[in-house]
Amino acid sequence: MKISTQEVAHVARLARLTIDDAQLDLLAAQLGDILTYVETLNRLDTSGVEPTSHAVDICNVFRADEPVASLDRNAATANAPEALDGNFIVPKVIE
Repeated sequence: MKISTQEVAHVARLARLTIDDAQLDLLAAQLGDILTYVETLNRLDTSGVEPTSHAVDICNVFRADEPVASLDRNAATANAPEALDGNFIVPKVIE
């Protein structure tokens, strides 16, 4: 399939890419080669192949989201270098 340099320039403009004229010719040729190769896949007989969204079966590995008791604030800050009223005390980083 032949793709023109004007089409490549249009797509580059949409993608906000700066491409010079020498690169446009090269990219048009390369994209044309890619599209020609992809067209060969249309010749394959896929009538007996069931459509799938994934090549392999996928299952969700996450556990069910169930509420559980949280850690007590005093226990969480027990080993902190500095704590006040169940909160961590940290050095100021914004001036």
